[in-house]
Amino acid sequence: MITSLRPRQWPKNAVVLAGLLFALELGKPDAVVRAVTGAFLFCLLSSTVYLVNDVLDRAKDRLHPFKRLRPIAAGIVPVPLALGIAAGIGISSLAWSIALEPAFGAAAGAYLTLQALYVVVLKHLVILDVLAVAGGFVIRAVAGAFAIGVPVSPWLYVCTMLLALFLALGKRRQEIALLAAEAHGHRPVLRGYTLPLVDHLIGIVTTALLVSYMLYTFTADGLPDNHAMMLTIPFPLYGVFRYLYLIHVRGDGGAPEEVLLRDRPIALVGIAWVVACVAILYAGR
Repeated sequence: MITSLRPRQWPKNAVVLAGLLFALELGKPDAVVRAVTGAFLFCLLSSTVYLVNDVLDRAKDRLHPFKRLRPIAAGIVPVPLALGIAAGIGISSLAWSIALEPAFGAAAGAYLTLQALYVVVLKHLVILDVLAVAGGFVIRAVAGAFAIGVPVSPWLYVCTMLLALFLALGKRRQEIALLAAEAHGHRPVLRGYTLPLVDHLIGIVTTALLVSYMLYTFTADGLPDNHAMMLTIPFPLYGVFRYLYLIHVRGDGGAPEEVLLRDRPIALVGIAWVVACVAILYAGR
């Protein structure tokens, strides 16, 4: 059951903490507690979605070389148990979200609504499927700001959306390459994608992502006047290039959260980026 909750994918919800870092609230204990609580609640909300999705996709997952090992698809976790736990976690975490902060609760409700639409409809629609995935990450970033009551630069939302699109398209590419002619049997929406199309989309999103981050580092409000934030540009550059290398050369990238945990260079550059941001933002106040 714990495996079905997919705790290995919980690091995605660190996006909720972005507002805490970039709004310079990291030194306030109350804000830290509220932000961490918000991130934990989104872990629970995302696990609710994973359970329902795995129940609905269990037949198709059995055709996948790796997803067939998921406990629900493998018949280890009974469907009624999975749905019952999903309902319990979903209702309780949503209620807790509202109690934490009504605006945060509204964002949590919007996230669940978007995910419900994704599971039922959007994941079957070309282009809209990856946009819905990106939308989920933007909502996380917005919710994190709501949790601590601070405005966040629009650049954060733009970069969050583009990074999520980059990772989602990378996952689609890996699925097409791995499953070949049987790809649409596992995920019907893949019938509308081809490797050349996905590669073109990844190229567009990669350029937009890097340019947006570069513009953020010297145009966003609240940054040090000496533009020291530009010193962090090499970190996302290397991270993006490394991920593209994994996709095209190693055939990896199907599960971004697994790459983050398994690929040491990406993990290290991510940690280095966070440390550099903290040092520059807080030392330059």
